[in-house]
Amino acid sequence: MRPRLLSPVIAALALAACAPDITSPTLKSPPPAASLAAHFVPPTQSDADAISDIIRSRHMPYGTLADPGFVTSDPTSPDYFTIVTYNRTGDGAIWTGHYLAAESFRYAATADAGALANATAALDGIESLVDVTSPAAPDVLARSWVPQSSPYLPKIQTDEGHNGLYPSTYGGQAVYWIGNTTRDQYSGVFFGLSVAFEHVPALRDRSAALVTRMLDYLLAHGWNVVMPNGSVSTSFLGRPDQQLALLQIGRQVNPARYAVLYASFRAANAATAGLPVAAECQDPHGSYFKFNLDYINLFSLLRLEERTSPFRLEYAAIYRTLRQCTRSHKNAHFNMVDRALRGPSNSRDAATQRFLGQWLTRPRRAFFTDVSSKYAACGENRACDPVPVYDRPNTDFLWQRSPFLLYGGGDSTVETAAIDYLLPYWMGRYYGVLSS
Repeated sequence: MRPRLLSPVIAALALAACAPDITSPTLKSPPPAASLAAHFVPPTQSDADAISDIIRSRHMPYGTLADPGFVTSDPTSPDYFTIVTYNRTGDGAIWTGHYLAAESFRYAATADAGALANATAALDGIESLVDVTSPAAPDVLARSWVPQSSPYLPKIQTDEGHNGLYPSTYGGQAVYWIGNTTRDQYSGVFFGLSVAFEHVPALRDRSAALVTRMLDYLLAHGWNVVMPNGSVSTSFLGRPDQQLALLQIGRQVNPARYAVLYASFRAANAATAGLPVAAECQDPHGSYFKFNLDYINLFSLLRLEERTSPFRLEYAAIYRTLRQCTRSHKNAHFNMVDRALRGPSNSRDAATQRFLGQWLTRPRRAFFTDVSSKYAACGENRACDPVPVYDRPNTDFLWQRSPFLLYGGGDSTVETAAIDYLLPYWMGRYYGVLSS
């Protein structure tokens, strides 16, 4: 795939082409705060399709997910949609993986050509993250990359310089790839590739090849990820649950290569795989993103385990621990993983529809939010009970942030990608929680 530069001019043209969707009230700004609880916006495919169009037009400047920053937060300004920066590029891998999963579920539910095109674009992006690190670190996963000539480079250097920007050549141009890759980036990418392998036949071979390249690298390096400067950016050692999940996906896409290895590793490590999750559940507030990683890894580990396996009971016990400590968190994404693993539940599935409808009343821009005067506090920036979805601070992926936060947000010129609506919506369609 040849890298694509999305300039502010092109972004503005793309906006003009789909302005009716982008300016839809359900995607732009919420009703007054006092009326939010009383107004339910039913989640619909038109909202999901508009989000997919926006992602492709202005959230994938170089093939992977990033959040655009605009000139102004004033919706009356002609520069309201003029892009001047890109943000959160350091998490390009994980969210491109989630986007691939979302569009793969969309394809499974609808067989829509647009879903296939979007899933293919996401897979192209992930492939670029594995290709761009050569020759300095072959088959290492980059967080993201940016052309050295990009007008957005100064902001990206400021935001991501601490992760290391390594020079390379990709698509015939000089680029930098962002390093210090973490386990969450790998988990998100493996999650997306597994779903694409299962639901998009046209992408099966490419998905299997990418899983094989990255998993072979991890195995050859003792489950460590090594940067060009020799530093270990992350390690899966001490996380047998995540190692098992990646091997399970390896067995799914390439059983001839990984089935025996997975079975051997499972026999030796399944008994301790639940310890990290149990430890994380002791603190349901700190580093809340850990629970998203637990859910997407257990989605693969438990769902792909054969029904006759005695280890399935051990995996189910790990999942019960995770679910017990997060069930009350009003989380549509976690609910959909629960639906996939444990089947229908009238109350949970109705709540999922409600949470997605409430998501649609939220602003897409990262306005600062403070609702500490509305809800009882049990600590600094910590509500006593989960804050309703419509009142939570804007963030990159709502479901990986603590539902107890009372204030947060940030630069009102930055727009989030809305993968946090797209993924649970299309999982909901595929699993029958949503009908349209």
